[in-house]
Amino acid sequence: MGVSIFMKKLLQKLMKPSRKYPIIALVLVGAVIAVAGVVTMNKTFEVFSTTEFCTSCHTMQQNYEEYKQSVHFSNAKGIRAECVDCHQPKDFAGKVMRKMGAVTDLYHHFITGKIDTPEQFEEHRLELAQKVWDRMADENYKTCTTCHSYDAMDHSKQSVKAMQEMIPAAKENMACVECHKGIAHELPNMAGGFRKTFETLAASAIAPAGATKLYSLEEKSLFATADANGKVEGQLLPASEVDVVGEEGDMLKVRIQGWIETNGKGRVMTEYMGKRVFKATIRGDVKTTETVISEEVDAATNIAWKQVAVNAYITKDGMLESIDPVWDYASEMYSSSCNSCHAAPAPGHFTANGWISSLKAMSAYYRLSKTEERTLLKYLQNHGSDTGGAGAH
Repeated sequence: MGVSIFMKKLLQKLMKPSRKYPIIALVLVGAVIAVAGVVTMNKTFEVFSTTEFCTSCHTMQQNYEEYKQSVHFSNAKGIRAECVDCHQPKDFAGKVMRKMGAVTDLYHHFITGKIDTPEQFEEHRLELAQKVWDRMADENYKTCTTCHSYDAMDHSKQSVKAMQEMIPAAKENMACVECHKGIAHELPNMAGGFRKTFETLAASAIAPAGATKLYSLEEKSLFATADANGKVEGQLLPASEVDVVGEEGDMLKVRIQGWIETNGKGRVMTEYMGKRVFKATIRGDVKTTETVISEEVDAATNIAWKQVAVNAYITKDGMLESIDPVWDYASEMYSSSCNSCHAAPAPGHFTANGWISSLKAMSAYYRLSKTEERTLLKYLQNHGSDTGGAGAH
């Protein structure tokens, strides 16, 4: 009985007129407006999510032409992935967030003209691509996995080469873009990022006064006297540690410690006994300063080694107080150069000596200067499976 009375009073309240209209009429109007709003928003999303809309701006024409040459546009199965299939999540919240993020695209298109010409687009291609890759990672690559699932793959129907790559990728649950960054658009010049990093490091790599331990950013000439115009008596290789023992004008007197083969010519110094992780080359008057710290025999090869130290002079430029910025730069180089075509193995996948042949085998696929290659190799070797994987000595 009480429920009946309550419902009657509620109905009377809803039917009670406001100054002009009954409350129930206002509720119905509000409901109609809400439904109309949802329908309008849905239709707006539908229109704004078409490939035609996405490519309607002239700044997107280059992307569109690249996409039309890709397997996502035309393939044997006749399945086409539209722009939003890769760039916009399917869930409502994801769609809204992506559309809100696109406001910055409109700002640069209409206000700054940041990529208004093909030349400007190429200049910023790496930056733009990295933003997309980062966003995909933040979304756990759900735009990729909407269509591609390891669970749904029949590896027996893949080519032998694809099978060899996909089976371990599935076991590690690797992200698609780790191997397929250039699947729909041309890859940017990956070197642009790490080379800018190097330029920034080089501009600040000046040995500070009072430093006791330093690390080389690139090759450094070694001198027997505090004269940068004198005879070069060796070379300090990138990512090598030295102890500062004195300063003379614009020159640093340093102590370099490492290993050399006892029965060899004694000109090549390595970071570790028995491992070809090169630290410096020494000769002439620098070689004459050599002192022996210890002697050992490598049990694996039965080769005798001696740990030595030499004194030399270097200029103050190109030296850092920490090795970490060098490793960060080298890691960026590795990711850019060796992850652009396939998923590169972790540095700890090979031994220090094993990385020499492994990197050489990949040399046909990247374009690095000799200094860059030496830095990259040093990074991989110092993070190898038999050097602790920590990059520390």
